[in-house]
Order: sequence, then C-alpha cells, then structure tokens
Amino acid sequence: MPAAALKAKPLPTQSTASRPVLLDLPYAPVEKRPLPPGRPREWYITHNRRLKALRLAIALLDSGVYVPNQARNETIRSTAELIGVHPPSDTTCHMVRALIRYHR
Repeated sequence: MPAAALKAKPLPTQSTASRPVLLDLPYAPVEKRPLPPGRPREWYITHNRRLKALRLAIALLDSGVYVPNQARNETIRSTAELIGVHPPSDTTCHMVRALIRYHR
C-alpha cells in the first residue's frame, strides 16, 4: 500500500466544509513567558519591537488597511492608541508597513 494512502485525511476548512466551521471566539491571549536571559540588550529591543509591529499589523488588517500606502504613521499611531499600546516609533511604523507588504 502506498504511503500516501496511509495519511489521514485533513479536517475540512471553512472553504471546503459542507457546513460552516464554527470558530471558538474570543481567543484568549497566549500565556506570557519570561524572555531568555543572557541576550544582548539590542536583542530584547528588537524582539519587543517585532511583537508590537505584528500586533499593529494584525489590527490594521482587521480594520481594512490592506496596502502599505494606506498605513501612514498617523494611521498606525491611532491604531496603537485604539488597541492600547504605546505609540510606535518611526522604525516600528516602517516594520508594520513591511509586514503588511509581505502579507500580500
């Protein structure tokens, strides 16, 4: 018997299911763990900046901003205020636009 025949059939997704797949909303945030000790300070700064940029990019995509040209610094900073994070720097705004660009 071929190995491909032994693989389990994947679960249906929203687009292939005969009836809608229910999502269990709202999702609880993942439990925070302490960052690993012993790294250089720049590593922690970059890590936290990436996390903030990712949160902002997700919030912008949810609000309908799908193109980096629509995500000006003012838009990103107002979204940050809306979701309750500190206003991002210009570097973080640049990272947010890069994440939106690579989403496409």
